[in-house]
Order: sequence, then structure tokens, then C-alpha cells
Amino acid sequence: MYAWEAIQVTVNFIEEHLEEEIEIEHLAELAMLSPFYYQRLFSRLVKKPVREYIKFRRLAHACALLPNKKLRILDIAIESGFNSHETFTRAFKKAYGMTPEYYRESPVMLNQFDKPDLSLNYVMIDEGVPLISDGLILEFNRKTLEEPISFLGFERHVPIEGQMPNGEATGIDIPGEVWGMFHENKQDIPRIKNSREIGVAYLGDAPKGSFTYFAGAEVALGTEDKRFKKWSLPARDYIVCGFEAETFQELVTIALNKALKYTALWLEKHELTMNTYSPEIYYDSSPEGSYMEFWLPTEKKE
Repeated sequence: MYAWEAIQVTVNFIEEHLEEEIEIEHLAELAMLSPFYYQRLFSRLVKKPVREYIKFRRLAHACALLPNKKLRILDIAIESGFNSHETFTRAFKKAYGMTPEYYRESPVMLNQFDKPDLSLNYVMIDEGVPLISDGLILEFNRKTLEEPISFLGFERHVPIEGQMPNGEATGIDIPGEVWGMFHENKQDIPRIKNSREIGVAYLGDAPKGSFTYFAGAEVALGTEDKRFKKWSLPARDYIVCGFEAETFQELVTIALNKALKYTALWLEKHELTMNTYSPEIYYDSSPEGSYMEFWLPTEKKE
């Protein structure tokens, strides 16, 4: 068994027993390591100490339950593995800057620390070869865009501090709030037929220590509308990373976070660097699944 496989066994165990008391010694036994070496290896591969990781996965589980007002917050705390309302509230407030009660009454988009799929760090695929891993189907291909694609939508400046890679941080999800604004108003955007939607992080006119995040819908070239911000995908060569999931919710959370991490690894292994923007392009969902693409403007490392 490889080291990452041993740690993945314990990651899977944690996910299935979040509501229970989880002992480090038992996890180390599952991994066939001493508690000392187990904790060192876990922190190295998962990027979080074991206890902190368990806490964040319990908080993610609780966040999924909090919108259901038929459940008492105490019951959610216990079901998520916290031994009291006070312990749960203290952990929740430290992670997200608000109490569970406030979040329930005034919900916002929150970042969560995802359950990792460690195999993605050790499996490398060629262009045009699909990768299937823990519910994710992912494929890389090259594409030349002959003319720009225009989008209209909304944007906000996002502080870089606290915006860790997707699935590795907690706190308010500001790009998610931009998407919320877009979905509330997208019916007014003069979209073309079969219009795609885009989310893109780029520098733009953001102040130092921040970046700009844009969410919008595809429109005809030359379309202008003062109610919305405009962003264009430049004509050039791209590496296109396409991936799909069974549902749209899975696509924009777990699948998206895994694909982001794997893409960074794939580019590094192919000695490519990514330019200053990395659009996420979304296609219409269907009962058969949901699909999206990263369009990666890349160049060879010097």
C-alpha cells in the first residue's frame, strides 16, 4: 500500500464516522503507522492536522443541515460530532466569522474544506484520455479560439488573503456572492442562443492585495449594456480541461475543487505555466449530468 492510500483509508473512515468520537490511535492503526508518523504524514498529504481536518469536515456537514429549520441547532451539533451547542458555536464562529444562528437566518455562500481524493496527486493522464476518480470524469484537450467570446455580468474585487485554493479554506465565499448577484439578474442579459456562463478570476483594476472576479453570460460580439460589466475571452490557443458530475451542485463544489487541484498538477507535469486568467465555462445541465470546462491560456516554462 502506498503512503497516500493509507491516509486515504483514514480520510474515508473519518467521513463515515463524523458524528462519533474519532481517536488518533485508531486512525493510525488503520493506516498501519505509529500515531506520531501517521499525524506527520496526514498533515503533509491533506495540508491540515488531523484534528483540524476532522473539525472542518464536521462544520461542512453542519452547514449542509443548518438551512433546515425543522432541526434544532443542538441536534445538528450533536449529529455533526460536536459534544455541545457551545463547542459547535465556538468552532463555527472561528471558521466563518458568524454564529450558526446568524448563518441560518442570513445565509451566505461559505467556503468549505473538502474531503480530498489523494489519488489525483499521483495519477497522470495524456491529452484526450478521460480520468475517472471518485465520481469525477475529467479530460484535457487543446483548442484554438479563432475569435473572442463576449460575456456580460457582474464583478467584485476579492482580497487575496483568506482565499485559499477551493476546498482548502473556510470563510465567506465572495465569488459565490458574485454568482448569486448574477443569478438574480441574468434574465435581463441579452444572451445568445445556447449561451454559456462564465466565472473568471483576473487582476483587472483590483487594488493591491486583491483580484477581480467576474460572473456572466455569453452575448453576441459587440453587445453593450450599461447595467452589466463586460469581459471577453481572448482569441488564442488554450488547454481545455473538461469535467462532469452527476448533479450541478456536485459540479460546482466537490468536482470543481478537485479539478482545480488536478489541473495545477497536470500543467506542472507538462512543464506549462498558466497566464493571469483562468475562466470556468458552464454548459446547460441535463438529467444525464452537468458539464463545465477550464480554459487555460498557457505557455512553456522557460
